[in-house]
Amino acid sequence: MLRIAVPNKGSLSGPAAEMLHEAGYRQRRESKELRTVDPTNDVEFFYLRPRDIAIYVSSGQLDIGITGRDLLVDSGADAEEILPLGFARSTFRFASKPGAATGLADLKGKTVATSYEGIVAGHLAENGVDASVVHLDGAVETAIELGVAEVIADVVETGTSLRNAGLEVFGEPIMKSEAVVIRRTGADGQEPKVQQFLRRLQGVLVARTYVMMDYDCRVEQLEKAVALTPGLESPTVSPLHNEGWVAVRAMVPAKEAQRIMDDLYDIGARAILTTAIHACRL
Repeated sequence: MLRIAVPNKGSLSGPAAEMLHEAGYRQRRESKELRTVDPTNDVEFFYLRPRDIAIYVSSGQLDIGITGRDLLVDSGADAEEILPLGFARSTFRFASKPGAATGLADLKGKTVATSYEGIVAGHLAENGVDASVVHLDGAVETAIELGVAEVIADVVETGTSLRNAGLEVFGEPIMKSEAVVIRRTGADGQEPKVQQFLRRLQGVLVARTYVMMDYDCRVEQLEKAVALTPGLESPTVSPLHNEGWVAVRAMVPAKEAQRIMDDLYDIGARAILTTAIHACRL
């Protein structure tokens, strides 16, 4: 039975459970449940603190896990990313009082407060910057005002909380994070159950990214139409009962669907429809 670690709370928890449900896996009914068995798919899910998942996976007690890239790197665990999942995206950056620093070089000799000591210490070492790192479990925005540090490093989404604290980001992002699937470093990447799990999640990612588009067009406009909707391999083209007309079906990026429909209409295509894709295998 495949043993999988899933975030039990926080910004990763809800989207992870939703994706697993879309992929056909049973999920827990109550937030207090720490373990769920899905006998139909021969999978056992363990709901753990997101920060601990990389440690459990690296120990070999669990086969794979879902966590944040930032948490994986910060843990220093012997685990590796095998599939990005596209949700819980964030950017990790330095911030300070306006004008106090403009780049990494300005951090020499300073103290940096962060909840992600592993990420920050590693980033500073990689860039040859000699600075001290102070670990805080949360609310690092107040560290500068209280004199604990001159600089902070934290996840930045809108930047509102930093501005409210009188801080501004500077320099290049330390890293960009999102939810990822991880496994123990060096584990068998071709294990059938793991591959099946990854294919299911990849199917969900594609289904969320694309829609199926169907339309009718005249034969003389087919090449122009196909150029607008090339599909993943090639569109499906079928003759219609009315001579000189064909029906076309192709997958198109969901974000571009409205524009593509307009362009198809302009070249004479009609009966243009889009349909959501709930699951797929490519």
